[in-house]
Amino acid sequence: MKGKSFYYLILINVVILLLMEIVKVVTSENVMVYIWFGAQFGPLVSGGQWYRLITSMFVHGGFIHLIFNMYALFYLGRIVESVYGTDKFLSYYFLSGLVGNLATQIFYYKSLSVGASGAIFGLVGVLFAAGFRKDTPYVLKPITGTVFLPMILINIILGLMPGTNINNAAHIGGFLTGMLLGYFIPVYNYSYKIKKLMFYLRITFMILVVVSFVFLFINSITTVI
Repeated sequence: MKGKSFYYLILINVVILLLMEIVKVVTSENVMVYIWFGAQFGPLVSGGQWYRLITSMFVHGGFIHLIFNMYALFYLGRIVESVYGTDKFLSYYFLSGLVGNLATQIFYYKSLSVGASGAIFGLVGVLFAAGFRKDTPYVLKPITGTVFLPMILINIILGLMPGTNINNAAHIGGFLTGMLLGYFIPVYNYSYKIKKLMFYLRITFMILVVVSFVFLFINSITTVI
């Protein structure tokens, strides 16, 4: 998995969308398919289905939504994982996505929410903030800091436009989480304690993803039956 985990994330997202499209055809359902596959919906999360805060990161609202997000993940994931390593990349990704979904739970409580945008915006935040650290190597300056400002501003403007169905809470929550991580944790020469923390955080999130989908599967099967 070393240096290639973003490929696995992309693959999982693609497979889940393909399975969703098959189930839509077979069952003639639409909204319920998103629920079955792990979409976030405030009342369900509050009702005990906490795992949707994780599973919703792997669910997308169609092929266009998937293509945009997976292109961003491919572009940003390669950079962050090659610069920071797999442990920090996955830790940053899932932590940003989780915080983004918690923000969604607060601000879009009664809306159905899907997508990896919060996690992806966390990667943007990491690289953006890293550009303002004095110890960030000069060679990384072209891919950090203000180079991401146009992307950030465009997405903020689009998010404020009516009818776009963009989850600003996930975007901003993920982005701010990534900024904090990118600013306070150095790219290189970080302590052994941080390195160990990132390793255990990555393992925890990987286990949490598996457990979340197991709970989702059990719940979905029970609901369908």
